[in-house]
Amino acid sequence: MTFSQKFILNRHLLVHSNEKHFKCSYCNKLFSQKSNLNTHLLVHSNEKHFKCSVCNKSFSTKFYLNKHLLVHSNEKHFKCAVCNKLFSRKSSLITHLLVHSDEKHFKCSVCSKSFSRKFYLNTHLLVHSNEKHFKCSVCNKSFNQKSTLNTHILVHSNEKHFKCSVCSKSFSMKRYLTKHLLVHSKEKHFKCAVCNKSFSRKSTLNTHLLVHSNEKHFKF
Repeated sequence: MTFSQKFILNRHLLVHSNEKHFKCSYCNKLFSQKSNLNTHLLVHSNEKHFKCSVCNKSFSTKFYLNKHLLVHSNEKHFKCAVCNKLFSRKSSLITHLLVHSDEKHFKCSVCSKSFSRKFYLNTHLLVHSNEKHFKCSVCNKSFNQKSTLNTHILVHSNEKHFKCSVCSKSFSMKRYLTKHLLVHSKEKHFKCAVCNKSFSRKSTLNTHLLVHSNEKHFKF
């Protein structure tokens, strides 16, 4: 690479140097060139002059704007070597790769369950929370996670995409189908502690236990 002036060459050589004399007064990050420090300082500034023409989101540097624009692009050049899923940004691919990793550095302080991403941990923590901000518009039942609400809404839907391969009965949710399949199974994992009778479903065992109970809920 050639330069028209010696001082430009000298400035360029800093790129290949490990010497970083320019320190950010906010986060102590070091830079080899003052120009890079000046660009970096915009990150700590409230000034955001680079606006996305698609969603109007603003950014402090053109670099971050260009990086953001990939979100609106259909071009996905970064492929996961494990599952072939494509991503528009390298950072998204790197984050995704944690899904295939055994490394789980984010541990729940309540139940010690570990997660590969902080996002998954934060989502999980809602399970231990009493806050339920997601309400069903049909029956007003509340949930602590949006995903749980979305799953619940299928109960009120006529759409039943999960069909039993034995009797063709259909269900709105996969877990209902899985539960139903036990009816056709010879496996009976739920045993009565009183008479040792076994059942394929826990709900059936619970109903059976009333036989051994003094409680009589149904009056003639």
